[in-house]
Amino acid sequence: MRNATITRQTTETDITVTLNLDGSGQYDNQTGVGFFDHMLDQLARHALIDMNVRATGDLHIDDHHTVEDVGIAIGQALTAAMGDKRGIRRYGACHLPMDDAQIRTALDLSGRPFLIWNVEFPTEKIGSFDTELVREFFQALSTHGGITLHVDMLHGCNSHHIAEAAFKSTARALRDALEIDPRKSGAIPSTKGML
Repeated sequence: MRNATITRQTTETDITVTLNLDGSGQYDNQTGVGFFDHMLDQLARHALIDMNVRATGDLHIDDHHTVEDVGIAIGQALTAAMGDKRGIRRYGACHLPMDDAQIRTALDLSGRPFLIWNVEFPTEKIGSFDTELVREFFQALSTHGGITLHVDMLHGCNSHHIAEAAFKSTARALRDALEIDPRKSGAIPSTKGML
């Protein structure tokens, strides 16, 4: 089984993330930030990753540290669960529509983190959630998961739909990239012999 548990404790947050990459999309995410929990649920469900997140953070200040640090911990858990990445497909992509929004995501589990983020939100908040934190999450995930991640908004006028489409599109791309390729299940997907 490709699974991992990561605990991250700082003066700002206390986070534990457990992932099973070969799951069925079961989730139990509790960060104290309702909209963010909803997005993490989408990530797990559509990537078919079993994910459990427990986070307490300095929410009396704002949601920033909690959202960013959860992204760091999930990225670290992904890296640990993938191991040497033997047999994975490595690449994934998805064009995902959600009502008015359409998001295109392409990613490479290369070990070389890079984020291209071409997403604009028409509002600064979704409920009480700062929309700028969506990018912060994906930046942390990309950096600590070693993911080359490109997220482009093709259309969108509703901030909730845009954010949710970004999480779902990334999840579907991640699902494809993490799958074991039956034609190369024992091989590292690189001519370098390592990722």
